[in-house]
Amino acid sequence: MNSATTRQTPIGPYPRAAIATGLLALLLAFSFSGMRSEVWTALLPFFEWMETTWFGYVGKTWGGAFATIQAGHLVSLGVLGGAVLFSDGRLLGLYSSLPLRDVIDGSHQVFKWALAVVVFTGVFMVCGVAVKVYYLPVFWYKMLSLSVGVLFAFYVRKPLVDRDLSDVSPLAIKLTAVASIMVWFTVAATGRWIGFS
Repeated sequence: MNSATTRQTPIGPYPRAAIATGLLALLLAFSFSGMRSEVWTALLPFFEWMETTWFGYVGKTWGGAFATIQAGHLVSLGVLGGAVLFSDGRLLGLYSSLPLRDVIDGSHQVFKWALAVVVFTGVFMVCGVAVKVYYLPVFWYKMLSLSVGVLFAFYVRKPLVDRDLSDVSPLAIKLTAVASIMVWFTVAATGRWIGFS
């Protein structure tokens, strides 16, 4: 790659990836520190308050509304997963008859909208059962995997695929695609696990 086209920063040519890696390292360090239980305990009043909000009231008293929002959550999660599989599948060499840039850009637009709906409907659902999920370890695993997924999607994967991919190692592209699929599978699996808890 021409060094004139590579923007150098104090943390290297991939500042977003370096920042995301640093944030993930801090998150892991926090997870294994004593501060984690202090923060968890301090969050209980917030979760109790969530159940008193309008979302919490509707989620607890109107079963039909909760079921409708939950259906929207699951559909949007399916759309998000489809966008991930389609885009990352293309990076792995599938659908080679389709233009790479069109698949990546179109899938990312669908991904962003689906993610927004997943988050909105997820907040609504949590408000109805906030204290219950507060005590479920799998809920926190889902929040961790969702945070990792969002950081990875916007600060590692997106900057990589927005580049001229002919200048990027094919192995790096494939590893990024596999990592993306694994992260979002973990988000879906932990969410499903909440349903069994």
